[in-house]
Amino acid sequence: KGLNTEKIRQKVIESEFATEDELDQMSEQELHKLIFNAGLSTAKEVTSVSGRGVGMDVVRTNIELIGGTVDLKSVQGEGTVFMIKIPLTLAIVSALIVEASGQRFAIPQLSVIELVRAHKSGEHRIESINDTPLLRLRNQLMPIVYLRDILGLEADVRKEAEDPVNDELDFVIVTQVGRLTFGIVVDSVFHTEEIVVKPMSSKLRDVTMFSGNTILGDGSVIMIVDPNGISQCVVETRTGAGMADESEQKSAYSAQDDATTMLVFKAGSDQMKAVPLSLVTRLEDIETETIEKSNGRHLVQYRGSLMPLVFMDKAEKHKESGRQPVLVFTDGQRVMGLVVDEIVDIVDEILNVEVSSTRPDRLGSAVIKGVATEIIDIAHYLPMAFDDWFEIHDNVETVKELNVLLVDDSAFFRNMLAPLLSAAGYRVTLADSAMTAMDLLNAGDVFDIIISDIEMPEMDGIAFAEALKKDQKWSETPIIALSSHSTRDMIDRSRAVGFLDYVAKFDREGLLETLKDCKSTIVEAA
Repeated sequence: KGLNTEKIRQKVIESEFATEDELDQMSEQELHKLIFNAGLSTAKEVTSVSGRGVGMDVVRTNIELIGGTVDLKSVQGEGTVFMIKIPLTLAIVSALIVEASGQRFAIPQLSVIELVRAHKSGEHRIESINDTPLLRLRNQLMPIVYLRDILGLEADVRKEAEDPVNDELDFVIVTQVGRLTFGIVVDSVFHTEEIVVKPMSSKLRDVTMFSGNTILGDGSVIMIVDPNGISQCVVETRTGAGMADESEQKSAYSAQDDATTMLVFKAGSDQMKAVPLSLVTRLEDIETETIEKSNGRHLVQYRGSLMPLVFMDKAEKHKESGRQPVLVFTDGQRVMGLVVDEIVDIVDEILNVEVSSTRPDRLGSAVIKGVATEIIDIAHYLPMAFDDWFEIHDNVETVKELNVLLVDDSAFFRNMLAPLLSAAGYRVTLADSAMTAMDLLNAGDVFDIIISDIEMPEMDGIAFAEALKKDQKWSETPIIALSSHSTRDMIDRSRAVGFLDYVAKFDREGLLETLKDCKSTIVEAA
């Protein structure tokens, strides 16, 4: 039937969301979008299902949280169309479907290096040191874990009885997390599949072995294995085998602290080039037939507007047919596409520009994955798309971002939470220990909110909070506790020393909700 414009108008005025003068200046479509406001409802009665004015605002908030948009068009008497756009790359991943103890699981292919079939008498075989299993792969020993053992599953006796010959064969998924390479032993490997990631129930949020679940084509629900969680078991395995002492383990993980995620590509030549992935909004494959030319420039219609295409060399041309890889960069209303020949890889490397460049479009050269790679200065190409790219913010009123200090000794959790908080609109500073955080505070750095892990060496989160509360400068700063152990005793201790809230590390939604409440309080106080 379409939205009742007049009824919405009346409810907006009654709820004091806008005045009559403000509504008179709105178009009908702008008026319809007010239904996304929390607390606005046209229902005559409030029931347990509807009428409270919550629902539409939750939809919009969660869609925007993952970088999507929601819009609507409505004609009274004809109908309403809702248009929801979400970035599929955030929801769909390529995964390897495996089996352990008769149960299927998905392992994200991004972490998989190779698949090895190990045999007791073959070139690739599983050996044991101090009763700890290790894989001999190309004359190197690699720690391994059995998926069924770390998940507490019983061995599939029926399968072993049916196929005793393959009992000596093991499928090993060679995986890399940061700088740690290890193997995950499974019973069977099926195929690679594009899966839609579904969030786990809040009851399972403390299970570090899984990152979510998915529904396969046959309707079965399987868990998605989180290699980051399994890597913690591997560290224990390495210690038990005498392969590394505690200091070596710490250095293996702390080496990631300064790592930068780089997008490696080729453009114009076989020379490897790279740019920080954080600067890239999307990776697109554009049909060459959609590329147009106007005023001597190559353009493509992209998401409702024209996007200029920029080449790294003026002599370069886009492909004559097929699909053209493009790196998309955005800032506000400005969108630019950098044309490349091939997207090679996404890697985490400590960026060390060893040789400077005389070219204005190069920052220099660095070694990435053992190959000399040119580091591109993307700031050189942005004005080629729009002359005023770096001037557009001068006339735009910006909303103050809140400064958030994230304190956690685990590089994995820092790398996981930092992009999430940045995407939610916070300016994030990272500290790998409470002592580092204290140095920042003593140096005069100012933060609106502090998020701190509880379990940390040297100074734990409890002692850190007590030190902050004793300092007059920081006694009023909201502190949020993070922990992998959500026990009642730990929660009570955290609140007693001044933590505003206690959130489990994998409860991302809970953390964002807590930050949202803090932000509202800070804005009101200001």
